[in-house]
Amino acid sequence: MFCHQIKLAFFVAIVGVVLTVLGVGTEFWVELAPSKSFYNNQTCLTAHYGLWKGCTKTLWVTDIDPERLSCGPAELPGESNCTYFKFFTTGENAVMFQKTTQKNLNIAAAMLALFSLFLMVMGAICITMALSKEILFFLKPASFCFILSGVLVLLSLVVFHQSVLALLSSDHTVPLHHELSWSVSCIGCAGAVLIVGGILFVLLALPYSPWQKCLPHKDSGS
Repeated sequence: MFCHQIKLAFFVAIVGVVLTVLGVGTEFWVELAPSKSFYNNQTCLTAHYGLWKGCTKTLWVTDIDPERLSCGPAELPGESNCTYFKFFTTGENAVMFQKTTQKNLNIAAAMLALFSLFLMVMGAICITMALSKEILFFLKPASFCFILSGVLVLLSLVVFHQSVLALLSSDHTVPLHHELSWSVSCIGCAGAVLIVGGILFVLLALPYSPWQKCLPHKDSGS
């Protein structure tokens, strides 16, 4: 059997995979909100979106913290309406608060995230084969897959942030407050964890690594 260090490194990588899936599958990457007094009534509108869909939510002004100037946060109870972006079907840009998205940046961020998920799957397959076949060679491609997937996840985050800035600068009619939300935290942590997991596999795959002392000597007597 392989030693526990390999399984521990695999567990670290799996944590990164889970955080990535959680972040990519949710639509709380960024929250957009005008001033809570912008509509001059008892309700105000906020929006949040991710890689695949965006949501608008109508909130009661009385539910918002009196010290908060903008509408939100989106976690408050209210009437929500979510729709998938048409970037990948008809190629249409989305419009939120009279501001238009830059579909090329949004599509690039989504494609980077998808490719990183593909590399995670490939890395997991390599580690599974390494554990089942007891072949140290599979640690090398696994380390490459996890490190590159972590880099792509972080790059996807950077591209997405640029798409948010492009959205905000597309129209200045409605002043908006924006803040990155908890899905971005998941993605940032996922990228760091995946890179750490890949580095651990690199150390395990070194030719004269002390980790190899944990491996069995098949030619030794029982």
